[in-house]
Amino acid sequence: MMTPVLKLLRDLVALPSVNPAFTPAADPLSGEERVAEHLRSCARKAKLDAEFQPVLPHRSNLLIRLAPRGRAKRRIVLAPHFDTVTLHDLSQLEPRIRSGRLYGRGSCDTKASVASMFQAMVNVSRMPSRPNETEIVLAGLIDEESGQSGSRALVRSEFRADFAIVGEPTRLRVVTAHKGDLWLAIQTRGKAAHGSEPHRGSNAITHMSRVIQTLEGPYAAQLKRERHPLLGSATLNIGTISGGRQPNIVPNFCEIRVDRRTLPHESDAAVVRGLKATLRQHGCQAVVRDWKGVPSRPLETPANLPWVQALLAVARQKVPAGVNFFSDAGVLADGGIPSVVFGPGDIAQAHTIDEWVSVDEVERATALLTRFLGGLA
Repeated sequence: MMTPVLKLLRDLVALPSVNPAFTPAADPLSGEERVAEHLRSCARKAKLDAEFQPVLPHRSNLLIRLAPRGRAKRRIVLAPHFDTVTLHDLSQLEPRIRSGRLYGRGSCDTKASVASMFQAMVNVSRMPSRPNETEIVLAGLIDEESGQSGSRALVRSEFRADFAIVGEPTRLRVVTAHKGDLWLAIQTRGKAAHGSEPHRGSNAITHMSRVIQTLEGPYAAQLKRERHPLLGSATLNIGTISGGRQPNIVPNFCEIRVDRRTLPHESDAAVVRGLKATLRQHGCQAVVRDWKGVPSRPLETPANLPWVQALLAVARQKVPAGVNFFSDAGVLADGGIPSVVFGPGDIAQAHTIDEWVSVDEVERATALLTRFLGGLA
């Protein structure tokens, strides 16, 4: 017989919630509304308060609350996200359980966290001795896969909490540190000329090749020299390149867009200054600008905080972990809410064609979260 948490996860995977940033306008499969509406209906059946927090047109966070028995003195937030990356084909909306795995788009990232966190809240709500002074809030967030509009709106609304557990696939490890994510556009300029007389022009693509050589050579070596105990080294990935109009014109413009993963001690401004200095040092003339436009700072939450220690104890984990990916935890922590990342699944399965999550991990995540929340004062 299928357990409540697996039934909920199956239902959530069957509901498309592709981030609109990755779909054509008015695509019927985009948006998080279907998932949010379904979970609100489930909350009402469980006699939990639920309300929408509008963020973008037709896109809202969902806040589900479990009030304490007495006067609330503190608040714990469970914060998974509802959106997924794009679908490879419609079969990804047909959840399948096979060999101890549940397959489907979003199963790992992060509908398994949504299901386990919600079911843990329901379990605690039915306990005779549920928390007396701690309000528990599940904040189902939109837009994590693109601009993190959901978590940013939650912070801007002056929502306050003492601790947040952000749902992401960590293989049930408590994560207190992750890298930041700085997206940069680097441009080179040249002079257009006829392709038969390239000496009359200045080739912006050739200039960019020197930039790329510098980034993948001296700059990459420079990044490797500094290491964080949980995160290792900062990294840089060249993700896109564009330049030129046609083969018989010397290109006067070229641009690459890069993903620079930052460490907790690095500021975005310092990273940009350092990158510019390295390019100048190696004779590269280029314009560097922040392309994303919103801060996506690293996470580093002290492991000695009582909430962190309590969750580590429940997870039977001696020391916290770090991950390379960015998450809403960085946004919430930057907004004043101490945060960790925790959830079923492996990031290696996220965004893949055959995305899956371990059924056992979903069940264990529910049990661990129930134990943690049920032990709150």
